[in-house]
Amino acid sequence: MREIVLDTETTGFDPESGDRIVEIGAVELMGHIPTGNIYHQYINPERMMPNEAFQVHGLGDEFLRDKPKFAAIADAFLEFVGDSKMVIHNASFDMKFLNAELRWLGKRQLPWEQAIDTLAIAKKKFPGSPASLDALCRRFNIDNASRTLHGALLDSEILAEVYLELVGGKQPDFGLSQARNEPSQATNADAQWRPMPRPAPLPARITEMEKAAHAAFVAKLGANALWSKD
Repeated sequence: MREIVLDTETTGFDPESGDRIVEIGAVELMGHIPTGNIYHQYINPERMMPNEAFQVHGLGDEFLRDKPKFAAIADAFLEFVGDSKMVIHNASFDMKFLNAELRWLGKRQLPWEQAIDTLAIAKKKFPGSPASLDALCRRFNIDNASRTLHGALLDSEILAEVYLELVGGKQPDFGLSQARNEPSQATNADAQWRPMPRPAPLPARITEMEKAAHAAFVAKLGANALWSKD
């Protein structure tokens, strides 16, 4: 199964008011494993960069002036994506920009059902907890120290790690995908094997802020709430 983990940087929030894409970064997964195949492109937005957007990603007018326009890279981008699922954090934002750029060129639109929204997955899996990319990096102990500014390729690489954690780790089917109809080859030694205890406990993935939010939620339930009992 091929998936594309994707992120964009833009000049603002709304393509219908004139905002444009200035960077696309994407990494390829095959069976939830990164292949090393990437797509990365800076794009001339054909407009001035607002200071607010520059403060987010650091891509200025001078840097983008000699970069190709979206029209020049659209076909290569569509070929890279193909019909693979696109893993995107807050997919509605990136999809509206991508489809606006493609629509202006008369190109085929990317179906909304082709996107997998990791923001929606995180909110469903951890209700009430922060679900930003940085917050999920903290939860899963993913190093994002180099993320001082937003960058589409860096963010897509980080998002790939987050996505694999959200769906169960880098080998989500490990131990389960072995041919189910084959007879067991286990020996007595295999049957008696037991995992060794960890030399040190794994660090907690729940932040102090999340603990406090949970305590406040439980307090609202009253003294008879199950969580309030020892």
